[in-house]
Amino acid sequence: MPLHPQAQTLCDALAVLQTPPASDATLQETRDGLAMLHASGSGEPEPVYAIGDLDADGVPVRVYRPSADDNLPVVVFLHGGGWTIGSVDVYDPITRALANAANAIVVSVEYRLAPEHPYPEPMDDCWTVLEWATQHAQEFEGDPTRIAVAGDSAGANLAAACALMARDAGIPLALQVLIYPVTDAAMTTASYTANAEGYLLEASTMRWFFDCYTRGGTDGGDWHISPLRAPDVAGVAPALVITAEYDPLRDEGEAYAKRLADAGVPVELTRYDGMIHAFFALPAVLDDGKAAMNQVASALQKALA
Repeated sequence: MPLHPQAQTLCDALAVLQTPPASDATLQETRDGLAMLHASGSGEPEPVYAIGDLDADGVPVRVYRPSADDNLPVVVFLHGGGWTIGSVDVYDPITRALANAANAIVVSVEYRLAPEHPYPEPMDDCWTVLEWATQHAQEFEGDPTRIAVAGDSAGANLAAACALMARDAGIPLALQVLIYPVTDAAMTTASYTANAEGYLLEASTMRWFFDCYTRGGTDGGDWHISPLRAPDVAGVAPALVITAEYDPLRDEGEAYAKRLADAGVPVELTRYDGMIHAFFALPAVLDDGKAAMNQVASALQKALA
């Protein structure tokens, strides 16, 4: 379908700004730009029953509790931003909303960012927190037997890899929520060509993100970076996969959903037609962001019941 009018308005507004291409020289400017986009598009932060900043075996996390209830399910949330430009603060309105909508404790992970900290450091931080959450959930009134992992974009890439690692470590996850995930370093899909420019996330920016993340010389074909290339995905946690029609990452996200389904993993795949990358995090300007939040919350409630 055509680009949604709300998405068109946002893309037009961003085009007028004429921001410089993302690069090492504009790293801080790019980080500031994401913060400003989220500040205007995420909406007013919702009140949450309790919020606390904790240390998860050396990794900073922010824990959101939606109520005074004990033994709530736990969602480990990994923010997006190309492994390079996101933060817990930037995603604060989204994680607040997710905790309330899913009625679950959300553990938002402040993993180290590339290029200062390339792979495997961001991945190591996320895995450390997932293990910590399973071992210490009761300390923040969470239920260690009801844990899910979720993320968007690069955060969904980290979530998918963590779900595979959890399977291998014998850690049962109730659900993995992958919102327009990065699943392959090849960047050769039809959606990369069709949506290369003009739809917020551009192919050239993704190439720079990958360069930042793999700057230590890591092979992008490693399945920890490209989960689509994992030798075996059978037995991994059930998945909710969300994609956007006008997103370079659309095809690889849908290919990963198919890979999971072909391996017998329960999968729910939804493409939001007319939408662009990052719509989930911009519910104040994109109504489909609200719809996706409701879908994610419903899937989490069902899986974590």
